[in-house]
Amino acid sequence: MSTNNHQEVVTTPPPASGTKERYFDRIDVNDPEYIRSRNMSPDLRQDFNILEQKKRVTQILQSPAFKEELESLITEQQRKGSVPSGLLALRQIADFFMTSSVSGFSTSPLSLGMVTPINDLYGVDLSAMVKGEKQMRCKLASVYRLVDLFSWAHLANSYITARVSKEQDHILIMPRGLSFAEASASNLVKVNIIGNVIEQGSTNLRIDPSGFSPHAAIYSMRPDIRCVVHVHSPATAAVSSMKCGILPISQESLLLGDVAYYNYHGSIDEQEERIELQKVLGPTAKVLVLRNHGVLTLGETVEEAFNHMYNVQYAVKSRSRPFHVLEVLTTS
Repeated sequence: MSTNNHQEVVTTPPPASGTKERYFDRIDVNDPEYIRSRNMSPDLRQDFNILEQKKRVTQILQSPAFKEELESLITEQQRKGSVPSGLLALRQIADFFMTSSVSGFSTSPLSLGMVTPINDLYGVDLSAMVKGEKQMRCKLASVYRLVDLFSWAHLANSYITARVSKEQDHILIMPRGLSFAEASASNLVKVNIIGNVIEQGSTNLRIDPSGFSPHAAIYSMRPDIRCVVHVHSPATAAVSSMKCGILPISQESLLLGDVAYYNYHGSIDEQEERIELQKVLGPTAKVLVLRNHGVLTLGETVEEAFNHMYNVQYAVKSRSRPFHVLEVLTTS
């Protein structure tokens, strides 16, 4: 009995009067939680500390009080008419907070990497835009993100454009220096039909004139076209290098309609080259294969151009591959 009583005594003597309480006077060295923490490796302890910090930040971001304070600050700044550089960042945080709960699961903005929203035109003077430009910017940025999602981007060497004004032939394109995953409504550059910048957007990056030249040639002779998608993924580049081209042997390839072919030499800067491209494209074709380079799809809407490109990718990658391989073997 005395032995058991002796084992249960784990208290430490109280600090002497007038002396400062030390750290070890406040803990129980035999506590299992303390022993576990003491024996934990430094790297693991650091990871746990970071997780605790993120947990506290998440609780703050998800609190109704924080949301109300943030919305109040943004509303007050917009009422004053000033748009400080930090306001757009606050607007993005607020948007992300509103969408951080998906299908009943609460998701931390930190864990999702604070992805920039596609519609980031808060504080931008929309009166300078033509009718429908805001929506067109959002749609075009969405297509850039989809092309990146489907791994068609080939880094940032593909080009997607959309016409926002038929009267003035103003066209939107993403500048070089950004990945397709970074595309947003505000960083698209507005240019005219010859590539001169009309509206720079939210960056100081430039467009690629050689990449824009086929698009300019198409828009100048096809007033029905509002969007052009140009990619050269491995599958489209391979098929564009084959004599047979896109074979009409699957449902997806038949949905493409007439397919035009042009012998591409790296750029379309000369007037003769532009005329030749326009001649082979004709007034109705909406799929253009650039020999040894890739494929362009055209659409009267952004959705139509993307849908054609989706069918092109499916046709050249999934259905017609055995026939392409057979042709290479028989002609080599």
